[in-house]
Amino acid sequence: MADDRRPVLRRLIQPFTRQPWWPRPGNGFDIEALLDAADARAPLVERHIWLIRLLDWVRRGEPVSGAQYVVRLLEGQPERRARVVALLGAFWRETDVAALLADYGFSPRSAFLNELGERVRRRLLPASPETHDLSVLFNLLFSHTEDGEWLTRLDDATLQGLARLWEDALATSPESPDAGADAGTGTGASGLGWRDPFFDAMLYLATQVRATGFTPAFRSRMGISLGQDFDAPLSRAAELAPDASARNAFRQLTHVIEHLRDQAEAHLRASPESPWPASLLHEAQYLRALLDTCAQAASGLHGHLDTQGISVNLVFQIDQLCERCRRIELLLEAVLTPQPLPALHRLVVTLVEVGVRRRSVRALFSQHTSQLARRVAERSAETGEHYITRNRSEYVTMLKQACGGGAVLAGTTFMKFAVLALGLSPFMAGVGAGLNYAVSFVLVQWLHFTVATKQPAMTAPAMAAKLADVRSDEAVESFVDEVAHLLRSQVAGILGNLLVVAPLVLGVQLLAVWGAGAPLVSEADARYALKSLTLLGPTAWYAAFTGVLLFASSILAGWAENAFVLHRLDSALRWNPHIRAWLGEARAARWSSWWRDNISGLAANTSLGLMLGLVPVIAHFLGLPLDVRHVTLSTGQIAAALGTLGWGLFQEPAFWWCVAAIPITGALNVGVSFTLALRVALRSRGVRVTDRARLWRAIGRRVLRQPGSFLLPPRSAS
Repeated sequence: MADDRRPVLRRLIQPFTRQPWWPRPGNGFDIEALLDAADARAPLVERHIWLIRLLDWVRRGEPVSGAQYVVRLLEGQPERRARVVALLGAFWRETDVAALLADYGFSPRSAFLNELGERVRRRLLPASPETHDLSVLFNLLFSHTEDGEWLTRLDDATLQGLARLWEDALATSPESPDAGADAGTGTGASGLGWRDPFFDAMLYLATQVRATGFTPAFRSRMGISLGQDFDAPLSRAAELAPDASARNAFRQLTHVIEHLRDQAEAHLRASPESPWPASLLHEAQYLRALLDTCAQAASGLHGHLDTQGISVNLVFQIDQLCERCRRIELLLEAVLTPQPLPALHRLVVTLVEVGVRRRSVRALFSQHTSQLARRVAERSAETGEHYITRNRSEYVTMLKQACGGGAVLAGTTFMKFAVLALGLSPFMAGVGAGLNYAVSFVLVQWLHFTVATKQPAMTAPAMAAKLADVRSDEAVESFVDEVAHLLRSQVAGILGNLLVVAPLVLGVQLLAVWGAGAPLVSEADARYALKSLTLLGPTAWYAAFTGVLLFASSILAGWAENAFVLHRLDSALRWNPHIRAWLGEARAARWSSWWRDNISGLAANTSLGLMLGLVPVIAHFLGLPLDVRHVTLSTGQIAAALGTLGWGLFQEPAFWWCVAAIPITGALNVGVSFTLALRVALRSRGVRVTDRARLWRAIGRRVLRQPGSFLLPPRSAS
């Protein structure tokens, strides 16, 4: 019964495994019988399945050896070879080769979410080999992630054998009346022979590059990136293209390709055996200059996204445009080189590797969100610089600011107990707690105080900014210095918060007992706080989750500031006629500047406060074991419980288990938040795994040699 069910299960899981839907050949599969079954008169879909099964057999063992064996079998049997050649000729004639060269690996739409949906659809829904579009069939022919690797390893003899097969196949085409024409120089009805779809593909690609370059987003931003001089020459080959400005480059692309095609066709009709004329090669160099200018103009937009903001869709379009320019250069090299086989081999390998990336949802996120991650990280880095102390004076200043933050959070502790005392519904209690946290964090920001646990998510991107060149020893040591500065800053921040919040909360409690005869926090609330904050419970898990929320608030802060700049809200606040009439010119200018300077902090503090209050309520509704444990607020609650229950609490183990949880909570708050923020920052900087290991080794050496540098500030700035 299991054998009867296995094919059904294989078909069910096929969309997720990306394996072919037909039976995979076993050890008894006869490759000679498959080659003998080649039939150029068979229906289109059956010929395509024959090709797919042939490649599947090649992959069955060692693919390079399999390809060599197939070539030997065909060269030793003329009749068998003739059948395969006829099938390949029919395949070339009846499939749209230009679609593969122009469209494969590119999104048919210009939006990131549309491309994401397309990739998910391709993974979930099987593709049909019944198609004339070679870009669709190519995914079925090379459906394995290792195909690019073994194709690269094919030796010259095997490549020459495959090239002779295709030469003979092209010679059988009705479009090639010269039966003996060489595939490298043969001509067809159009005069271009096998090069015809290559020129078509270049024209299709150039049309899309031109259309993207003239979209409103590109036109406006390229004007800014070129210093408002849209006609300034950018190309490194400006001597070949003196008029190769960004505007002219996009405009002339299609005309130059059409002219190049006409020249190539005329030359091949007149003297196909002679080298390309100098005028044609000069035209090709001019085309390369235009492509270089277009790619530079698009890539240059990244350098101005700090003033204009960034969107995933815009980054997606920039990358697509640059990739299309590179594809045109590959095709141009293939059609003009005197020996096309190596160039065609590189082109096929490139297409296979592009297909692997095209099928990967993870690759899409990695490629097209890296710039957004960098923009968010850099915006966080600008704020994070304020949280890093580098000398004793800055260390003392940070300690004072942290003391001020601890004083504010002492009031937050009592407000939390007050909200709980109201007996609100869980959701409204979460809203009240979230607003309490948010107002407190915003107040800390406005008073220029510090909350220690907010530092890591902001300082990690600032540290990653030191990694412009991690291969140099100076850059690595600079990064280790930043780690030492950061840890000292964390020590100052946490000490300042805790040294103020605990005595202040306890003092207010004792003052309430002395003045009013009763503490501000009830005994039931105090007992509940001790029960929930003990190290014997899930405190460590909740503290780590709080670190995730701290990191998320920094991402939301970077996103909010990026959106503020992207939509030019600062300019709107300053220059919108209605706002200027309502606020006045001077006040509108001040409000614009104030929002631009504070939008990141307000977004971070507000989002963090609301998440600390609402996420536990929502998680409880969904049945998820999630809650928050913030080291400063937890310390305040423990001090409040001590003030309510009295000094006898020192003799209870429950109290000391709560005290023991404080360093664990602080370490997890800081560690998880910092690790996640640093990971995003390193990804946005493109730091490799090997370089990351080098950084960790450098930090380990510093810990062994100078452990005190991570705790105490230097006597003077180095």
